[in-house]
Amino acid sequence: MKKLLMSLLFLLSIFNLYAQRSQSDLILKLLEDQRQAWNRGDINEYMQGYNQSDSLLFVGKSGPQYGWNNTLKNYKKSYPDQSAMGYLSFDIKEIKMIAVDHAFVLGAWHLKREKDEPKGYFTLIVKKIKGEWKVIADHSS
Repeated sequence: MKKLLMSLLFLLSIFNLYAQRSQSDLILKLLEDQRQAWNRGDINEYMQGYNQSDSLLFVGKSGPQYGWNNTLKNYKKSYPDQSAMGYLSFDIKEIKMIAVDHAFVLGAWHLKREKDEPKGYFTLIVKKIKGEWKVIADHSS
C-alpha cells in the first residue's frame, strides 16, 4: 500500500510539472505574439495580450494607470510610429505559477531603434480568462 501511495504521489508530481510547463509555454506564446505585433508596428494587436478591462493596471515611469483604453492611448502617444517603436526583444527570466489561473512573469525588454536602444525590466501578472492568458498587471521600467 505504501508503494502504491508513493507511486501515485510521484505520478501526480510529474503531472503537475507537465501542467506547469504547458501553462508556461502558453504564456510564452502570449508574449511572443505581443512581441511580433510590436515589431510589425501594430499597437492594437499588441494590446490584445492585455485584459480588456478598466481594472488593467500598468505601472510605468508616470506611475500607476488603470484601464485598457488608457494603456492603449498612452502607448500610441509614446510610440506614434514604427521608428519610435523600434525592434522589441524580450529576455524572460522567470514564469512562476502562483495559482491555477494566475502567473508571475519577470523579464527584460530591449528596444533597438535608429538613434538609441532603451531597455529595462518588467513584471507581469497574467491570468487565464476564458481559456486564454492575458496580462492583468504590468510594471515596466
